[in-house]
Amino acid sequence: MSVSEDRTVAPAIAASPIADPAPLGLAAFALTTFLLSAANAHWMNGNSTGDAWLGYAFAYGGLCQLLAGMWEFRNRNVFGATAFSSYGGFWIGLGLWFLLVASRARPAVAAGTAFLNHDLGWILLAFAIFNTYMLLFSAQVNAAVFGVFLTLELTEIILAIGFFANSAGTVQLGGYVGLVTALVAWYTSAAGVSNGLAGRIRLPVGKPLLA
Repeated sequence: MSVSEDRTVAPAIAASPIADPAPLGLAAFALTTFLLSAANAHWMNGNSTGDAWLGYAFAYGGLCQLLAGMWEFRNRNVFGATAFSSYGGFWIGLGLWFLLVASRARPAVAAGTAFLNHDLGWILLAFAIFNTYMLLFSAQVNAAVFGVFLTLELTEIILAIGFFANSAGTVQLGGYVGLVTALVAWYTSAAGVSNGLAGRIRLPVGKPLLA
């Protein structure tokens, strides 16, 4: 994540031949997280299928975020490359799990039972472990990026507990925290766009928590 309060390259570094991919990666992450979290929070109950997130897990949260990660490799930004590529893979993997595992299991195993829920619990636990060290390193980027990883860490832990415990209430709580995560990521994306334009509208992202 290379979003910074002053998104100009350091004087000692040559100008990058490509635009900062971080705002795109953050926007893709935010929208897909918002859709899935809205379903987990029961906002979609009775007014939609609850699966609006699925297509965007492949096309936006998955592909666009993965592309942002590849462009961060081009920018020699190891943190952004690792974060965006990993969470792009997360969304693609979650979409494939839903299509190849959950959908096939549902005729034989009722949706929401321990078998399917525990799959999600293990997935979220694994990504919570990954997110823990990314959270630590994000403190060296800026406050806004740290906020994304902090709220995401809470979301993953709460959802993992909810799925392992088969607790609909805990999963719903995780959905609400996920909505906050999406809003923080959208703000950080907007800050990257505004600061990248170097115009009059500039959104603050704060200083690194660890210098």
